[in-house]
Parts: sequence; structure tokens; C-alpha cells
Amino acid sequence: MQDDAPAASSHLNNSTETRISIFLEEDGSATVEVDYRFEAGSDDWNELESDVEENPDAYAAREQADWEQDVEEAQNRTDREMNVSNTTVTTSTSSATPQDLGHVTFTFEWSSFANVVLNQIEAGDALAGWFTPTEGTTLQIIPPDGYVIEEADPEPSGSSEESVLWNGAETEFLEDQPMIVMTEDSETANTSDGAGEGPSLSWLVIVATLVVLAAVGVGIGAAAWWIRRGPGSGSGSSTGSQSQPPTSGAAGAPMEESSTAASGPSPRGNGNGSDSGSNSPPPELLSNEERVLNLLESSGGRIKQQQVVSELEWTEAKTSQVVGGLREDDEIDVFRIGRENVLALPDEAESEQ
Repeated sequence: MQDDAPAASSHLNNSTETRISIFLEEDGSATVEVDYRFEAGSDDWNELESDVEENPDAYAAREQADWEQDVEEAQNRTDREMNVSNTTVTTSTSSATPQDLGHVTFTFEWSSFANVVLNQIEAGDALAGWFTPTEGTTLQIIPPDGYVIEEADPEPSGSSEESVLWNGAETEFLEDQPMIVMTEDSETANTSDGAGEGPSLSWLVIVATLVVLAAVGVGIGAAAWWIRRGPGSGSGSSTGSQSQPPTSGAAGAPMEESSTAASGPSPRGNGNGSDSGSNSPPPELLSNEERVLNLLESSGGRIKQQQVVSELEWTEAKTSQVVGGLREDDEIDVFRIGRENVLALPDEAESEQ
């Protein structure tokens, strides 16, 4: 309690219920509403309502100062620069059964509350380690428009694709809780502003690049076949079996060469072949990051993030944290195809540019 706190501010501690609602934005910032609820008509409520209406700035400053201490703790844990700003306060009453309620509602902005990676938002780490809802307190987190909740830990008291809610009477957060993973809804993204105007320039560039690469690949293949099976290698006839490119079931030198190349070690040395598998340490001796990189290697340098979840039997939240760390360390690149994240080794991503 601050020395210059308003006269009736101690009544905030006597609220019958406190509801904290966090409305997330796509950039990771959040608007936070803290709703202290009282029995309307009680002496505490009547005194508090009058005092707040007479000293709104003092109440807002007191509440902001309290949250700034908590945000400093969150900033140290997440290593993201955060601040609290634009705190306001209002009073109101609402009809409820069996007793009408009085509300003192504080609203403020919390920058960098969540971590954003492409089309995915991870929230909760700013609260982990210091906040847990007590009895009479509820915490609700609402994703931005166009995002759906994929995972929430611990199990919420109530949840939908539009929000998660924890009730303090039945919830206790552990060290790394809460954690919420939200993903942009592809259907919403396709109907957002600019939809219907044709594909974005970046996608046009990607498509054009793929077409060019395919054409180059066909040209190289045709040239190689012509050198091997062209006029100088057979009877000179333009018809007959020699005029057909070798197939997977054909015999002959060209197919043997291809088979030899295919059976040789991978240029990446991914450890999946019989000649190098014995050198790979068992999975339990690998770090989480090494396991993801090994999976990328064995998949040819590119894999969907959801496949990592499936292959390693991890949660969405754990996978997102490990992938985020690798991306920050420039070990991998992450891009989107539709609503899915795709992981790629840097040289694989560059080859598509």
C-alpha cells in the first residue's frame, strides 16, 4: 500500500471476487482488465465508489505501481522488455443473483506480454513463477480475433476456441504455468483485409521459383538421358527400346549408376543409413535442440512443426519453446505454408529463395 493511497483504497482488499481478463493482440501486447467486485449497497462499496470517482488518477497510479513490480519480475524471467501504461479506472454496478454487484475496474496496456512466432502466439510465461489465482480470483486469457487456442496448461476450469479461464478455487500454477498456445485460423486469415485481391507477392515469388526449379530439373534430366542414350550410344535408330528413358524397373548401366548414388551416404550424413547409424548417440543422450535438428536432418532438411510434435511425442508448448530457441540462435528457419509452420535448415530455406 502506498503512503499517498486514496482514503478508501484498502476496501479493494475486501472485494468478494476479482476477475483478471487479458485480451491479447497479434503483436504480443495485451490489454488487461482487473475487475474488483463487491456487494452493491454495502458500506464498503458506497465509500469506495465515492472515493474512486473523486480520485480516479490516484487510484490508477496506485494500481499501476503495484503491477509494475510484477511486470519487472516477468521481464527478468522472459528476457523481453515490458512495461505497463495507460492505466484507467471506472466504477459501475450490475444486476446479479442474489445480490447486485459493484465494480471497480482497472484497465492498462502490457507490452510484450506474449511471444509471437509467425502465425503462432505463446502466452503465459509473463505470469509463470510469481502469479497464481487465489480463491475468489479468476484469470481469463482471450486470443486476438482470427486466432484459436491449440493448447492450454494446466487444464483450464473453462475453455473454448475463444478463451481459457482458470478459477483460483481449483487451480494452482506450477513453475512453468500457465502456458497457452494460439494459432492463426487459416479460414479467418484467408478472408482478412486484402483477401480476394489475388495471392500476395511473396507467394507469387515462391510459386514462380518452384516452377523454374522444376523446369531446370526436367532439362538437366533430359540432357543426361540424351548423353547416355543418344545417337552416339546405340544403333542410331530413333525408335525402339533405346529411345525410351530408363525406368525404375529397367536394367542397364544408367540405372545401376543411379542405384549406386542412391545407396551412398547422404550428403548431410543424417545418421539414418546403415553405414553411419552406429555413430549416432541414443536419443536419451541428446538435448531437445539436438533431437529437433536430427529429425530435420533425417527429413531432408525440412519438416512441419506438427510432425515434430508427433515424432517426438512432445506437447505443442514444449515444441514451440524449443523451436523458438533454435530460431533465435539461427540454427533453423521457420516459415508458413497455409496455417502450418514449417522448419528448415538454413541452407534448405536459402535454396528456395
